[in-house]
Amino acid sequence: MTRGHVFGDHSGFERLLLFLGVLLVSIFVAAHVYTAIYSHIVLREFWRNKTVAISHDAIGRAQFNTGSPDFRLWSEKRIEAYQTSLAANFEPPLGVLRINSINLEVPVFRGTDDLILNRGVGHIEGTSAPGENGNIGVAGHRDGFFRGLKDIQMGDNMDLYTEKGNSRYVVDEILIVRPEDVAVLGPRDKPALTLVTCYPFYFVGSAPLRYIVHASLDDSNIARKSE
Repeated sequence: MTRGHVFGDHSGFERLLLFLGVLLVSIFVAAHVYTAIYSHIVLREFWRNKTVAISHDAIGRAQFNTGSPDFRLWSEKRIEAYQTSLAANFEPPLGVLRINSINLEVPVFRGTDDLILNRGVGHIEGTSAPGENGNIGVAGHRDGFFRGLKDIQMGDNMDLYTEKGNSRYVVDEILIVRPEDVAVLGPRDKPALTLVTCYPFYFVGSAPLRYIVHASLDDSNIARKSE
């Protein structure tokens, strides 16, 4: 066999390997693009389905943001984690939390594992579900979606949109507690929304405390639910 034949055989084999490599990379990229697009479609579908249940005046007031979050207060690590989470499939959110005073709008997913809290905020198991009476517990990362809670004030409004409609809550208590103080998630005098994040907000490492924002259901919401 001549030297030319040997080199020719190797050249064909290398082209085959190159083709297979490009094919595998293309499949990998396509899969990630698909899952990222799918996660956005799930959110849009949630809003399309829920508008039937929201009152007409709420629809008129609400303009929901389907773009990227406001990253200005986020840590670089949390921004990267959020962007990575877009490639994962999620169940439709239980609702969307909006706090206009701190420019926050975020989907509320079921559970509080790392992936959930990278993509949005999470409903705390064992507390009332979004859209129900009781005390609804919601957790989020202090260096991501819930960083803005450092600027929240007594009397600020929170809106929780679910398939059952819009419930408005008013901030009436802000606490700093130890992680084991789970009493903050217990029943309150009125239906409530309790937001939980780690504290201090800019602590390096695992933060030792928890920042709690209690908000009670607005009286006008209570009147409507009792009718």
